[in-house]
Amino acid sequence: MALIAVIDDDETIRELIAAALRFEGYEVVEADNGVSGLEMVREHRPDLVVSDVNMPEMDGFAMMQALRADPAIQATPVILLTSLQEREHVRSGMTSGADDYLTKPIVFDELREATAAQLNKQLMRQSAQARAMGTAIATALSNQKKQLIRLYEQRLLAELGEKWPTAESVVEDRKFANATVLFVDVVNFPALAEKLSSSELSEVVRQFYNNAGDTVYLFGAYHMQFVGEGLLAVFVDSTDTDTVNSGLRATKAALGLIDSAHRVQGFLVSHFPGRTLPRFEVGVGLNSGAVTLAKLEDPLRGKSQILPVGDAVSACLLLQKQAQQADWKIAASASLLREVTGMVKTGRRKRFSAPGRSSAIDATELLGLTP
Repeated sequence: MALIAVIDDDETIRELIAAALRFEGYEVVEADNGVSGLEMVREHRPDLVVSDVNMPEMDGFAMMQALRADPAIQATPVILLTSLQEREHVRSGMTSGADDYLTKPIVFDELREATAAQLNKQLMRQSAQARAMGTAIATALSNQKKQLIRLYEQRLLAELGEKWPTAESVVEDRKFANATVLFVDVVNFPALAEKLSSSELSEVVRQFYNNAGDTVYLFGAYHMQFVGEGLLAVFVDSTDTDTVNSGLRATKAALGLIDSAHRVQGFLVSHFPGRTLPRFEVGVGLNSGAVTLAKLEDPLRGKSQILPVGDAVSACLLLQKQAQQADWKIAASASLLREVTGMVKTGRRKRFSAPGRSSAIDATELLGLTP
């Protein structure tokens, strides 16, 4: 049976979590702070760690970073426990390597499901690793290493070229040789606007975009802004998210936005009973490529705003529109899929002819993450 380490300085909460896990048949070891918890993990090598964030001596985030830095235990999955007010901790955890997080007060059904999911993933990873041993994996790793070296050299040269100052350069602009663009829009906004009053529609839109902003924020968006009724976000690879690439974080955010739309549909049903309303649904486009965040000045008001520009941005907006007509929830470009190969489940494929573009866009329906 799987061994689970529970780390929490609150004795009551720790004992409740331990009792619930033992009831499910798991073995449990406990610690009351991050320092002793880390030593316990090194000694017992548990299959899963469930840790609070706010603890004395060493908080859960620091404990997880130390765990990830230790080759002997770095693959151990970690579920962080945090209150709803600790958004910075949640974002740090998700972008730096935590496998999942749960908010307090703990709902034990959620704890049971999250625990089972992480243990199942661990078993599948171990099984895949066992099957992948031998000459074939050594050859694949060698080829991958050569490819990564070439990619690193190309990106380094491109970034050095972009950052080298010229007379024409605009200091305020930020250029990224490779970024991931996400655009989400409400599919049937005109139909909802026809059925709801302006105040009712405002509440529905606020419900979604408050959740959408939190979701995009938690997965480390570098920049986000509203475009009409839609939300545009740009994800980049940076030092505080070096363990999870921008493409995968944007993909997770897109899946979270689909879940947020389902919750808003539940809000519609519960708050407007008996009214025949169209379903609340959203469509998401994902694309990767070069992006510039241009700083635009308003000389009349003395203010400035940031505008994401580049073909990657334009193609993402067009991709979302075309995919919406094809009844896809999430449409990912070929360049985005290269960033997340092996980590996502896909569906239909199509070559979209976008108005105003000389070439079509190759796109794939994105269904979820692989186990």
